[in-house]
Formats: sequence, structure tokens, C-alpha cells
Amino acid sequence: MTLVVIQIVVVALLFVNCHSFATADTDPSDASALRVMYSSLNSPAQLTNWNSSDSSDPCGESWKGITCSGNRVTEIQISGLGLSGSMGYQLTSLTSVTNFDISNNNLGNQIPYQLPPNVQRLNLAGNGFTGGLPYSISQMTSLQYLNVSHNQIQGELNDMFGSLSSLNTLDISFNSMTGKLPQSFQSLTSMKKIYLQNNQFTGNIDVLANLPLDNLNLENNQFTGGIPQKLKGILQRSNSNTGSSGPAPPPPPGTTPANRSSTQNHKSGGNGSPSSGGGSSGRNEKSGIGSGGVAGIVLSVSAVGAVAVFFIIKKRHRKSSTDIEKLDVQPFSLDSQEGQEMTLSQNSSTTSMKAVETPTSATLRPPPINHHKSFDGDTISAKPIVPQNKTHTAQMNVVQYSFADIQMATDGFSVKNLIGEGSIGSVYRAHFDNGEVLTVKKINSTEPRNPEVFLNMVSDISRLHHPNVTELVGYCSEHGQYLLIYEFYRTGSLHDFLHQTDEENSTRLTWDSRLKIALGTARALEYLHEVCSPSLVHKNIKSENILLDTDLNPHLSDSGLANLVADVDQGLNYNTGSGYSAPEAAISGKCTTKSDVYSFGVVMLELFSGLKPFDSSRPRSEQSLVRWATPQLHDIDALEKMIDPALDGLYSVKSLSRFADVIALCVQPEPEFRPPMSEVVQALVRLVQRANLSKRLHGIDQD
Repeated sequence: MTLVVIQIVVVALLFVNCHSFATADTDPSDASALRVMYSSLNSPAQLTNWNSSDSSDPCGESWKGITCSGNRVTEIQISGLGLSGSMGYQLTSLTSVTNFDISNNNLGNQIPYQLPPNVQRLNLAGNGFTGGLPYSISQMTSLQYLNVSHNQIQGELNDMFGSLSSLNTLDISFNSMTGKLPQSFQSLTSMKKIYLQNNQFTGNIDVLANLPLDNLNLENNQFTGGIPQKLKGILQRSNSNTGSSGPAPPPPPGTTPANRSSTQNHKSGGNGSPSSGGGSSGRNEKSGIGSGGVAGIVLSVSAVGAVAVFFIIKKRHRKSSTDIEKLDVQPFSLDSQEGQEMTLSQNSSTTSMKAVETPTSATLRPPPINHHKSFDGDTISAKPIVPQNKTHTAQMNVVQYSFADIQMATDGFSVKNLIGEGSIGSVYRAHFDNGEVLTVKKINSTEPRNPEVFLNMVSDISRLHHPNVTELVGYCSEHGQYLLIYEFYRTGSLHDFLHQTDEENSTRLTWDSRLKIALGTARALEYLHEVCSPSLVHKNIKSENILLDTDLNPHLSDSGLANLVADVDQGLNYNTGSGYSAPEAAISGKCTTKSDVYSFGVVMLELFSGLKPFDSSRPRSEQSLVRWATPQLHDIDALEKMIDPALDGLYSVKSLSRFADVIALCVQPEPEFRPPMSEVVQALVRLVQRANLSKRLHGIDQD
């Protein structure tokens, strides 16, 4: 009888546990995105219950700031926690998130292209972001509230608001944005509140004339022209709100919650993020526009006041955040509880301005990320098993191999194991006793010059984790020999697929496979340029350095080795006919992220045509692929003649044209006109989505 009771109890407990697990388990894509985000944020202790392990469960374990509905994550609210690093690269998979608030932290760098696509409230204020607004925001058709105030966003505001008809609050105040207001502002038919103050906008404000606004702040810009009649009443109402009931600006980035006022009457959720009423701009601010015209905005403070503010801010930059809170500067009144707002009186009219601590850009390199999925959801190769006789380094998540073991695994660096040779060194296949196969890059003896330089480089590379970047497994530094050990891809490189005579390889690269390779490689470069902090220039983008796994997912090799690639080598490579180097790199010998974009455009052209970037066996006018192809990239008839004949007509003509448009942007001779990689990724994502939709709906060229 006792045995029966025990069995019943055990079964009941198993049922309860299984039921609990089933109901609490988070959607795998959501859980993976948050784990990557946690690692990218340097695994901060203040994110209680967060964990990067594969078994962690954000919804079931009540992760701080995470709200779920069923097994889907619906809200992420982690404002004002002093977070640093980056947001990761999988946020686009968080398709159920409607509220994303990561304001008032220390994220710095550029706002990533990857953001939750269906978000309704997006608050990125007070993070020290630089660069511009990612174009992905233009596709957030459900967006109602957007706050990117108190950052260091630069450049013109792109014409990207045409599909944001649900947006009712826009706060881009306290940045360094220039140029005219975009015409697509006219499409913001739900817009109630716009805060543009403290930028450098120019031109007129006519695009705002017919919006259903009830709050508008334009002060401290360089607008010209008259005020549309419909806006005069709105500006007058804004001027009448002189009380202190408006929402306060966000505190300076890096201010910890303990150092802030415990009374947050004007901030939503008590977390320092602005309320939906007005973001960080504050309804109590004056519009700064008189009835005589917009030109008066330029004169916001007197010359004496401006000089005084300059020295105050300069002095404040020398203080620590603790000193800043204690600072008492006369004659101005600083109130740290209200975002350190200054009010200056100028003659009979009052204008307000805010001095915000300029955040120091984060200089941390990307932390290790526990990833198992590529962007397309394909499983990537697992890390090789660590040999039992190897020792892990204390500060690097890689393995230190002995030179003797590497010699044995490569059969004394024999020719039969030689995979290839380049300007950095030779690459070998290594077979270890436990059955694993790895790639060994034996660096030329002239570089690096000492072990410390090499170990620093290994430490940096070991922190690069992305599904489309080759994974560093280990290293060896003995007897003046420097070796890097990577994952091994039996399938070979993109160059092998495109240019070797193996018929099977060329036919396997369908048009869809080529799109997939282009997109994956673009994402790898976007990660290096726009997610890593500081940005990493690759300097050696070519088809030989794009390795393919068995599913034809691309993996960019040689990332982080730019210091070993002499700048002049790029120029020499260009002059001797490699065809990958940008014109300015060939002339100056210096490489930048823009020259990487050019090289990527050449790889795309290689994918498109199946031709080598430079081929001396072709007629002289066709030897340089870029020179030959560029004039024809917008001619649909010419494109069909240029396409790789191995595709045998199995492609969409419209897809060809769109692919060629991206190539044309990337290989422009002027580097300033080439797009950032985030925009290239966005264009390729749209292209792939259209191709997939066309295939599902019609099976023919209907995209």
C-alpha cells in the first residue's frame, strides 16, 4: 500500500513540474534574444534573475523589467540601471514586444538597426547614442511613442515617417540633428506632441502645418520663415504652460537609481523615463517662437549667458557623476532631481535650456555571447570539443594550445593540410586525436612584433561572437610562433564555390543561396561596424574570407586581424589586380568602414556575375569587374546578360534589379555616398522577404 502511495505522489509531482514548465517556458526566439542582450550588456548584476544559459527562462523566472503574456515577451523596461555595452543583435525576433524602454543608461555608439519590429512605445533617450536614426524605425507601423532625446544623434532626419500614421508623440530634442524637416512628417496624421528643441534644424516648418498637434517645441534651432497660421495657437498654448506640471527630462546617462530623487512625480513607472505626455522635453518649456517669425529661435540666450553656460558645462565635464550632483554653481540654479535644468532670463522674455552631461562613449568591446541560432534561424556549427590536455586562459574564453600539439595535428604543417596562403599567413587543416578538425592560421613571423601585442589581439578576437563571424577556438604563442585556431568549415569558401571548376558547387549556389550569403555577410559587417564598440574595420573583405557551412550560411573570417593587414598592402593588392579595394584605399593606403562597404559591394558583384573581381584573361575593358559592370547596373537588359550563367535563368528579374541597386550604392567611388552596413542589411532583408513572399504566393516573378 505504501509503495502505491509513493508512486502516486511521484506521478503527481512529475505532472505538476511538467505542467509548470510548459506554462512558464518562454518562446525560444524570445529567450535567445534576451540571453544575447544580457551578454551584450556585459551581464550586469542589476538585471536580477537574468541569465545567459540555454536553460534560462525569462518569463518563468521573472527577469527584472520583463513582462510576458503567455510564453511571449511583451514589455522590456530596464531604464536607468547604469547599463553599458550594446543591445545585442537579435531584437528583431521579439515580435510581441510592444513597450521597449532602455532609456537613461550608458549604451553609446549607434542605435542598432535590429529593434523589436512591432513595438508601440520605444524609449531610447539619454544613452549617448551617436550616428543617425536607423531606417528600421520606418517599418514600425504600430509605433505610437518614440523618444530618442538627450543623445548625440547627428546628421539629417531621413525621410522615413511615411508609414508611421499611428505615431502620436515624437521626441528628438537635445541632439545635434541638422537639415530640413522631412516631407514625410506630413503623413503623421495622429501626431499630438513633437519636441525638436536644442538641435540645429534649418528651413521652414510648413510640413507641420496640418498635423493635429496640441504641443510643439521648436526652440534653439535655426528655422527660418513664417509660422503657419494653424501653428500659432498651438505655440501660444505651449507658451502658457509655464507651471512645473510637465514631465521632467531624463537624468544624465550613468546616474544610478540610488543617486536620483526618490520622488518621481513626473516620470512614468518611477524609472526615470519621460511620461507619455511629453517625453523629455517638458510642457513647461517655452516654445521660443515669437509671432514675428521662426528666425527668433536662433537667439535663445544672450552672448554672456552662452559663454557662462560653456564654462559651466566644461567644468562639469571634469567632475565625476557624484561631484556633478553636489555641484552648486552660481548664479544658475541646478536641480539634479529634475534633470539639471537651467532657466536663463533674457531681457523681458524667458527662454529655457537644459545642460545635460555629455556621456562618455562606451569603449568596451563586445562581450562573449551565447548564441545558437543564425539570423535566419539556422543552427550553426557547434564549438569543437576542448582537448583534455589543453588549458583555458584566465581572461579569454578560448583554449591555449601547445605548439607541439599543433605540429602533430597538422602533420608538421605539411602541404597536404595546407588550405591557403594570404598576406597574413598560411592556413592549415588540423586533425586532433579526439577526432575534431580545426583551422590553424599560422601568422607570418614578422607580425605581430611581440607576444603582448598578439595576446591583446587574441583577447579582442575572443570577444567577437556572431552567427556570421568565424569563431575563435584557441591560440598558440610559443617559440616565436603565433597561431590562431578557428572552427573548420568543410564546405570551403565562397571563392571556391564561384570560381573552381567543380560543376556541382556552382549549381548548388542558387539565387536564393546567393541572397542568403550576401545577407549573412552584410550582417557580419554590420556587427563589426555598428555593434562592436569601438567599430572594427575588417580591411580584407573578399570571397576567400567568406566560409560556408553545410547549409551555405556564410561566416566571415579574419575579423579582428586588421592590425596584421598593412594598409599599404590593400593598395598594393588593388594595383596588382585583386579588385576588392576601394579607390581611396588604393590611393591613400588607409582603410575605413566605408572601404569595407566597397569591398562588400565587390563581393555582391561576384555573387551576381560569377566572375572574379579582376581577371587578366578577359578582354581589357572587362578585366576590372567593377569598371565593366557599374555602368550597366541600372539596365535590366544588361543585367540579364551579366548574371552568372550557372543560374540557368532560375531567378526573379525584379530581384536581380534590386540586388544590382544595392551593389551600385556600395561601389560608389565617393566613400561619403556609400551607405552604412545597417542600411545595406535592411535593403537585403526586404529583398529576401519579397522573394520569399513571391515564391509562396505565386511561384513566379510577381515581386
